[in-house]
Amino acid sequence: MKEVLIRGADCVVTMDAGRAEIAGGDVLIRDGCIAAVGQGLQSRGEVIEARGCVVTPGLVNTHHHLYQTLTRAVPGGQDALLFGWLKTLYPIWARFGPEEMHVSTLIGLAELALTGCTLTSDHLYIFPNGARLDDTIAAAGEIGLRFHPTRGAMSIGESAGGLPPDSLVEAEPAILEDCIRVIDAFHDPRPGAMVRVGVAPCSPFSVSRELMRDAALLARNKGVMLHTHLAENDEDILYSRENFGCRPGQYAEDLGWTGADVWHAHCVKLDAGEIDLFARSGTGVAHCPCSNCRLGSGIAPVRAMRDRGVKVGLGVDGSASNDQGNLIAEARQMLLLQRVAGGADAMAAREALEIATLGGARVLGRDDCGALEPGKRADVAVWDVSGIESAGSWDPVALLLAGPMRVRDLFVEGRQVVAGGAVRTIDLERTVDRANVLVRRLMG
Repeated sequence: MKEVLIRGADCVVTMDAGRAEIAGGDVLIRDGCIAAVGQGLQSRGEVIEARGCVVTPGLVNTHHHLYQTLTRAVPGGQDALLFGWLKTLYPIWARFGPEEMHVSTLIGLAELALTGCTLTSDHLYIFPNGARLDDTIAAAGEIGLRFHPTRGAMSIGESAGGLPPDSLVEAEPAILEDCIRVIDAFHDPRPGAMVRVGVAPCSPFSVSRELMRDAALLARNKGVMLHTHLAENDEDILYSRENFGCRPGQYAEDLGWTGADVWHAHCVKLDAGEIDLFARSGTGVAHCPCSNCRLGSGIAPVRAMRDRGVKVGLGVDGSASNDQGNLIAEARQMLLLQRVAGGADAMAAREALEIATLGGARVLGRDDCGALEPGKRADVAVWDVSGIESAGSWDPVALLLAGPMRVRDLFVEGRQVVAGGAVRTIDLERTVDRANVLVRRLMG
């Protein structure tokens, strides 16, 4: 029986049913789970002193493209809207192989861990030169984050009127066959699972209607979740109207892409009817505020979604459309944008933190994560609020979104992944060096 006691935190933010916050709080971890939360707890195991710290549940990232970490700030894509940005990057991504996928994922996951993330999804929809979803799953095992990779796909290339080059699309029977392979090989439906696999055709404009429908049928047959991009910007809405004769929400509903086992990325342009549809059906949304700003897509109607009961989580999106993978910064960006759109009372810091933790866990179907209470998995972030960023603060929880941008310590399933502000599970310096070698090769 392995125990870790996180002791004497300035505040433990539980995200339990009562949203309790415990001053001078302790968190007792035992065998990968939260054993107790309170004050004056005792343990004969390892003790982590947390004076000067705020302790929260680990943050949850509901949308990422980890392979994009090797294509940050690519010239030509910096000032383009979504479709132009994609056309700039597709030819570069077509030169990736298994090593690029693996190293890019390691870097992206390490960045997420350092910014408080314990559970992340990933949307991989290109498989050039022998790359497979297996490459990213292996990286997650090395880092030690809880992982929800999705087997994405594109099947409509340029020659058929699609956006991606033909070299990056796959035959639809092969896509479905590989979805079955990776689900059978890696998906773990049990509580506490470190890997769950989803099915995720890239978007309604890169696969056929038939593949969208077949993917939904396959996922439900296998008991896994569904994910795609939806209603990201005005171009997306126009494409849907011109090609499908309806808005994206209607298209999704017609093909079986609504329900508690579905979450859509972005949803910047959902209208009131689509928001009601998502609320009624239990469909989740991955909100990606920094990427939406970077690509000029707009401000997602998060306040309206939350008020109607839509499940909303945060996503950093890929580093090619965000520049970084900092999940705590994403929470702050969401807070600010909702206030820009709806006024200073549109969202409070604690609600933003709830979306970044419990909200994301609900979107990903993880009722075993997202809160610090007995029986939940021991995914815990320890934030040092004794530094200059927090000096003068009257409320360290409210200031957390503007305070430290990195965690001091991070635990996933009770295992320490970050200690003293450094990733301890991989040689990060060596991995960064290798990533830069691969980038130079891609530039050539």
